[in-house]
Amino acid sequence: MIQPAHTEPTMQACIEACNHCHQVCLQTAMNHCLKTGGKHVEAQHFRLMMSCAEICQTSANFQLSSSHFHRRVCEVCAEVCEACAVDCEKIGGMDECVAACKACAESCRQMAKVQH
Repeated sequence: MIQPAHTEPTMQACIEACNHCHQVCLQTAMNHCLKTGGKHVEAQHFRLMMSCAEICQTSANFQLSSSHFHRRVCEVCAEVCEACAVDCEKIGGMDECVAACKACAESCRQMAKVQH
């Protein structure tokens, strides 16, 4: 991926983690969970996965646009990703989603702490 000149490496890594988590959560929810059924499609779990995908995309967009609020969005993103990782791990069979959520949560936590 080409790194924009105005984006420092820490932010670029966070954007990539957010984009990856968005993709994995959306694909897992819409394919694996819908096919598997049961606990995978219970409202609370499915809603959390979709919320995670959405906040990850939003977090990446806020960072890409150099929004003044990007650190606050990253903080919320980290919380949602952590909750999604815990829920996916508890239900099982979604190791890729768990890993993507944990990586994104960690990256967003670091970005939320960065002071400019």
